[in-house]
This record gives sequence, C-alpha cells and structure tokens, in this order.
Amino acid sequence: MAVDSKSAARASFDLKSAELPVLAVALRSTDVATVVADLARRLADDPDFFDNDPVLIDLHHVQDSPEAIDFPCLLAALRSHRTRPVAVRGGSPAQMNAAHEAGLVPAPDATLARPKERKAEREVEVVVQEVEIIREVPVDVVRPTMVVDKPLRSGQQVYAKGADLVVLAMVSFGAEVIADGNVHIYAPLRGRAVAGARGDTAARIFTTCMQPQLLSIAGNYRALEADLPADVAGKPAQARLEGDRLIIEPLASLT
Repeated sequence: MAVDSKSAARASFDLKSAELPVLAVALRSTDVATVVADLARRLADDPDFFDNDPVLIDLHHVQDSPEAIDFPCLLAALRSHRTRPVAVRGGSPAQMNAAHEAGLVPAPDATLARPKERKAEREVEVVVQEVEIIREVPVDVVRPTMVVDKPLRSGQQVYAKGADLVVLAMVSFGAEVIADGNVHIYAPLRGRAVAGARGDTAARIFTTCMQPQLLSIAGNYRALEADLPADVAGKPAQARLEGDRLIIEPLASLT
C-alpha cells in the first residue's frame, strides 16, 4: 500500500509563522563588564524580575563601535538572571558573526519599526544605565486584580504577579507592595510601593494618603528622603512616569 508521506507529515504537525512577546536588551556600551555590573545592580532588589523570558540582544546603538563584544560573558550574565538569550539584531557584520558563534540567531530589524502592523502592542522601555530593556505588552489585555484588606506591617510584602493590586488598609513603614500593573491604596501609604514591576511604564500608583518610603514604576525609583511638597504630602495623590522621570501629583478629585 502506498503511503502519502506529505499527508502523514501534515497530520503530525504544522509549520506556521508566529509572533511572540520578547524582551529586547539594547546595549549602549560594548563594555560587557559594565553592562553586567549595571544589570546586577538594577536587579539586586528585584531578583524575580525575569521569569525565563526569551531575550533578543539589540546592537543598534553600538553597531559602529570598533570594540569587540564578549558575547559568551554577556549571555552567561543574562542566563544567571533567569532569561534565555536567543537572538540578535542590528549589529555590524563582525558583531553579528561573533553573536552567531556564541549561539544567537539573527532577527529582522523591522520588528519595532512598523507600528501600524503591530496595532495590538506597544513598546515599553526601562532604562538601566547602559542597558535599555524593551518589553512589548499587549494593550488589550485585561489584568486581574488582587485585593488585600488587612494592614501590612513592617517586613511584610505583597506581590500581585500579572495583576493590579488594591489595598484597603494601611501599608506601614517597612512594608512593601508590588504589582505588575497598577497599585491602588485606599489608606495611608507609608512603606514602599512598586508598580509596573515587569516593565509596564503606563502603570501608576494611587493612594489616599501619600507618605511613602519609596516609589517605583517600571524600574524608575524615587526614594523619598526629603519631605514631599505640601500639595501631596499626606494627601490623595498619584505617581506616574513622564519619560523616565517619576512624577508625584495630587488627585484633585479626592482632596
């Protein structure tokens, strides 16, 4: 009996093109030792920032640099932070060859240059000194919400992974609330609050009483060592990003 090998192959699997969210590490320096140190410093307070994310290394900013890039060292550092480097783009021929020898595959340069074809996604950037991390986040995804209705004491931490966080009681000095989305605190915020923990620069922090130790959105930190302005200190306020600046401003409708 004759067997149609093509039909058999089609029955067992399909080959299709696919577009997946990917983390792009855009190098701004060829000094890998500096990049590795900056990355370690940035992630020291958030070791679970990555979760085996696939990584593309973007070389556009350093493609004209004459210095060689130590790709094996860079890849080892990225893997140590729970990422999986798989591809490279934007480098000079020599850089691309070196990256290929290190096990990376070339990726097309047009992925981020044609926003009209990517209507369902937007780019989110977190600047890490010499490293720029770019994550593409679907804008039409509805995040779940975690609700906490008990006070958080010093030393306690709550993390809303992949969700917004709503806290209905005080966040005490020394306590920490973290969310991949927005943080809403309908009580005094006296501890640390982190929104957009995995890179969402559109995330915000809201509270009915702004008295925090530290605020962070998408890796942009602001430690409140000095007194807050009178229009937000102890009052309803929000924190948001404006470029890479973390802005704290009053919520007029709640004052």
